[in-house]
Amino acid sequence: MSRRAQDSILTSLSKYVSVAGMARSCDFPVFDADNHFYETRDAFTRHLPERYRSAIQYVEIDGRTKIMVRGVLSDYIPNPTFDVVARPGAQEEYFKHGNPEGKTTRELFGKPIRSPEAFFAPEPRLALMDEQGIDRALMWPTLASLLEDRLRMDPKATHVVIHALNQWMHEQWTFDYRGRIFPAPVITLPIVSEAIKELEWVVERGAKLILIRPAPVPGYEGFRSFALPEFDPFWQKVVEADITVGMHSSDDGMTRYYNMWEGRPDGEHLPFGNPSAFSDIMHQTGRGIFDTVASLIGHGLLSRFPGLRVLPVENGSGWVRPFVEALGASYAHNPKLYDEDPLEVLRRNIWIHPFHEEDPRGLIELMGADRVVFGSDFPHAEGMSDPLSYVDELEGLPEEDLARVMGGNLAAAMHLPFEVAA
Repeated sequence: MSRRAQDSILTSLSKYVSVAGMARSCDFPVFDADNHFYETRDAFTRHLPERYRSAIQYVEIDGRTKIMVRGVLSDYIPNPTFDVVARPGAQEEYFKHGNPEGKTTRELFGKPIRSPEAFFAPEPRLALMDEQGIDRALMWPTLASLLEDRLRMDPKATHVVIHALNQWMHEQWTFDYRGRIFPAPVITLPIVSEAIKELEWVVERGAKLILIRPAPVPGYEGFRSFALPEFDPFWQKVVEADITVGMHSSDDGMTRYYNMWEGRPDGEHLPFGNPSAFSDIMHQTGRGIFDTVASLIGHGLLSRFPGLRVLPVENGSGWVRPFVEALGASYAHNPKLYDEDPLEVLRRNIWIHPFHEEDPRGLIELMGADRVVFGSDFPHAEGMSDPLSYVDELEGLPEEDLARVMGGNLAAAMHLPFEVAA
């Protein structure tokens, strides 16, 4: 890319996210655990086999483009083309300081922006990362988080659609772009043999991590945990591939459970909808990742495969302290349920990404400075407009621990060297 083209990209983006204000630097490599790309309109369909074309469709309704999954309209993402989005960090103050004025979601988002090319493609994204002071980043899909729950009644179609997405991702982004951007291909698990096939496909193409939805796995005979022995052949392949397991927050199906309490019919999870007080309380608890990690440890997966490296991302850290308390109480009263100390398993196998508005220093005191990773959620509205401002939340840490949290721990979790690729 020419310098003129880079300048054009950054000038365009600076209208929305104050790029000049982000031009700070650190004395150590910065590795962001939570960056996102936006999918292009053909991300799910470019490689979709003809017989599955009806599984994913885009339709025009009242002049707006919507996505349909298996013939059902989804409002999960208001604009699934991402041509216009909320500005990065639009909700940053909301999450950090609350909403005393009671503003609506639309008011909090403010004026939308037209997405720059850096949100859709790796080369302009690298130019933006250079300006932001980010050396490396994990790159997670955005719209893909709606797929698995909405395809849960058709396991075969789930595998086909996810493979089509991964084909697009590899074609559009690669799985390792210049040793600096690491997109996360999705592995869905309903059919274990198909999951193994997909894992081998992405590993052959250079994937450094995979994305597993932190939720029970749907199948032909109902739901079950991926930590049960049925899935051990898959996890054995993960260990052999020496690949990191990312568990980014997603539509985990909990909305169906919440709807039971409210007497509502089964409806889809709407992250940008207006919640009731009950559902808002429940979504603060981190139930999805709490239950997932409880299964990883309680069903013995992390003891059967102690070499697994699990990275929950964009799940926050509010669940950690009550989880540690529950785990400690369980082990104290029923130690024979466990093959080893479950608290040691947690600290051995799990790296945790606290939100910027939480208390990362308190989490470090609880879990240790080597198990906490920085992530900005850029360019999402609920993320950070200036990723490196995360260091302000770590004030007072020794320089060595600061470097670990801002990049070294993630490099260790990824089995990557702690330096910037040339």
